[in-house]
Amino acid sequence: MTRLVLVRHGETEWHAENRYAGVSDVALTPRGLEQAGLLAGWAQRAGLSGLWSSDLTRARLTASFSAEATGLPLRIDPRLRELDFGRAEGLTRAEMRERFPDALQAFHDDPVSGHLPGGEDPHAAAERFSSCLDEIVARHPDGRVMVVAHTTAIRLVLCHYLSLPLSEYRRVFPSVRNCALTELRLADGHAALLEFNTPLRGALGVPGNGRRSEPTTTAH
Repeated sequence: MTRLVLVRHGETEWHAENRYAGVSDVALTPRGLEQAGLLAGWAQRAGLSGLWSSDLTRARLTASFSAEATGLPLRIDPRLRELDFGRAEGLTRAEMRERFPDALQAFHDDPVSGHLPGGEDPHAAAERFSSCLDEIVARHPDGRVMVVAHTTAIRLVLCHYLSLPLSEYRRVFPSVRNCALTELRLADGHAALLEFNTPLRGALGVPGNGRRSEPTTTAH
């Protein structure tokens, strides 16, 4: 039995305007760095046996804090990248509505069969992401491994393992907070979702520090 802790990277510079950052390499904000530090504090106490990350800077940098805190080697794999949003990369929804309104509507209707123009097929993204997770499970058959990746890729792979239609990923999993914890248990080809989108205690706007909880994520 392997437990996988799937974590979205820290907040980026495109977060405030909700710009679609698929394969674009976007820097973390100061808040994103703080979130990475809080995640590292959790990781140090989590009994992890492995630490993996997407090769995109925002994920790799987030994971590096936990690597330093735990002493675990950080394994980088491009299969853990975010979905490529094609012509939507770097755009807000308002800008997409101006440039390709029909394609945007098709995406809203069905984000898989109507994926954004020039973008990656979500089925292919789920396959590459799950192939990496399957390898991690093989390497850590009785371990707990943290995987730092991206919001859409995480939601797609959850649908894949839980036998949900990929086209439902935006409805069933409407958002993933930055540096929140989502944990899967995989054993004998079966998956169980142990927790989803659990915020780190002490994070800005998260219960546990005496302040009101606020959304800390954008949803693509």
